[in-house]
Amino acid sequence: MSTEVSAPAKGGIWRQSRTFEPAVRLLFLNQLTINLGFYMLMPYLAAHLADGLGMAAWAVGLVLGVRNLSQQGMFLVGGALADRLGFKPLIVAGCALRTAGFGALAFAQSLPVLVAASVATGLAGALFNPAVRAYLAAEAGERRVEAFALFNTYYQAGILLGPLVGVALTGVSFRLTCVVAAVLFAVLTLVQLRHLPVRGKPAEAVEERGQFRTVLTNRTFWLFSLAMTGSYVLSFQVYLALPLAADGTAATTALFVVSALVALAGQLRITAWCARRLSRERCLVLGLVLMGAAFLPPVAVPGLGGLLLCAAALAVANAVLYPYEMDTVVALSGGRWVATHYGLYNTVCGIGITLGNLGTGALLDMTGWSATPWLVLCGVGLVCAGAVGLLGRGGRLSADAAPAAVPDSRA
Repeated sequence: MSTEVSAPAKGGIWRQSRTFEPAVRLLFLNQLTINLGFYMLMPYLAAHLADGLGMAAWAVGLVLGVRNLSQQGMFLVGGALADRLGFKPLIVAGCALRTAGFGALAFAQSLPVLVAASVATGLAGALFNPAVRAYLAAEAGERRVEAFALFNTYYQAGILLGPLVGVALTGVSFRLTCVVAAVLFAVLTLVQLRHLPVRGKPAEAVEERGQFRTVLTNRTFWLFSLAMTGSYVLSFQVYLALPLAADGTAATTALFVVSALVALAGQLRITAWCARRLSRERCLVLGLVLMGAAFLPPVAVPGLGGLLLCAAALAVANAVLYPYEMDTVVALSGGRWVATHYGLYNTVCGIGITLGNLGTGALLDMTGWSATPWLVLCGVGLVCAGAVGLLGRGGRLSADAAPAAVPDSRA
């Protein structure tokens, strides 16, 4: 049985955002600010460590690596805590912790302090990411798909604006960039502390035991997570294969700008088109097919043109996928421990990205910039599309196939 999704409301980003409750609009602002602060700083951290502080390459890799490890490795814990303590406390705590982490990066000189600050920034993401998505899903109700489509536009806007602000600030000093990013997160923390309503499931409102057992034994959810991991590997090539092939800062910047602009301009239109014509399962399959096909332009069109087409096509594919992907996680959870499901989903996909990047890097080392790596990446998308299609064909991705829901309670 396929699951139909109502079409999003018409209107521009701001007009459509105003049709949601204030809490949802604050979550949109939350994600815009989070990405603005993060992307104004993180793209320039490696250069600061290597050139500004004179650190060895292994030390730079360590500082950057522990941030990713602390975030990916703690997503499940962050989601579980959000389900137990409520969404707001984890969102506020995560933003406060990132304030401290970015503030520390502004003044850190030694490797131990830099590692500690990097761990703090990663752990912060693990705390607020599952909580934000679970809060948004609960608050949007039947308009989840529309809410996640809007959420992605604010997400992409932050990615677009962050590096532009960061390059201007870093031209003055990297310390200034860190301080401004920390101030942004501090203001966001205070705004949410005061204006974000308390939402979530307090421990006394649900069963005390079985949280991890419920999530970890959800076989369909595991299969869906594994199938979708390939989409994250493919999306991450905007950070790996495409920049390496572009070979230059200006070309790499063009890839990110094109990707963000396509997402901003097309997300709501694409979601509305999909909602009118396709079920959730077919949207997922279509998105994965498009994601695989995105790697054909570099084979057919040489040079930067093919890479820009690839980046644009990946953005379109992600616009098709993201709202329905997030909606499917909620459906498969059956309304039980939603943040924990999001946490585990992010962890599985994070591990997949790491393994996928190792495989992609090894493939590039062996074959160079021939057609082979692009065709292999295309094949990954098609295989994932086939796997999700099989799950959808059996009705396993519908809400009816998920565990029984537990009524939401508000503290």
